[in-house]
Amino acid sequence: MSETPSLTLPLLQPAQAQKHVTVNEALIRLDGLTQMRLKSRSLAEPPTGAVVGGDCYAVAAGATDDWLGQDGKVAIGSNGGWIFVQPLAGWRAWLEDEHCTAIFVSGEWQTGWIAGNNSGSSSRFDVVGADYTLTAGNGQDTNLTIPANAMVFACSARVTSALEGTLPSWRLGVAGAGATFGSGMGLSVGSYCTGILSQPTTFYADTPVRISPDGGTLTGGQLRLALHLYRITLPE
Repeated sequence: MSETPSLTLPLLQPAQAQKHVTVNEALIRLDGLTQMRLKSRSLAEPPTGAVVGGDCYAVAAGATDDWLGQDGKVAIGSNGGWIFVQPLAGWRAWLEDEHCTAIFVSGEWQTGWIAGNNSGSSSRFDVVGADYTLTAGNGQDTNLTIPANAMVFACSARVTSALEGTLPSWRLGVAGAGATFGSGMGLSVGSYCTGILSQPTTFYADTPVRISPDGGTLTGGQLRLALHLYRITLPE
């Protein structure tokens, strides 16, 4: 056997020369895979610039350049190049650019897992976010959409650029129920909406989150939005 079965750490061989090379590579792999932190799972080509030792990426499909042919593997920066390791089912990692935990299931890194079974069905809780720039007018759908068949627990929001216009305050909801997540929120930077529902609500069709002025009109501003929701996947 030339490497370990789970982490594929290279093993020293009898009478091997330059043993330190093998030992150092094993340590680099172990250092990258223990308490794993993935910089991203969305890149199909290496990041530009010099390779940073210890940086780890989940190589996306269609890999190119120095990652060519390494789709689905974990790329670990080492000595100006890359070491590649095939993740196994159940491995967990922190996704730095998405600020959440992922688990390797069915050949891909998936987020939000609470529980699952051998049929492939699962329960998941996700937080989905978006930044939205308001346009002039009255009520308007944002670029954040509640996905079909999702149970929503909250939709929170924060003003990142002061809301402008003749409105005294604003409300957050959906079409036909403009204050589902709250009303009377302030206009200045830092004002927020917690948006916690007293009773979780299931939406059976894609439904955009909507912002509306409480009287008056909107002319501009920016919001940062986040949906807090529960979803299931069906048995395979």
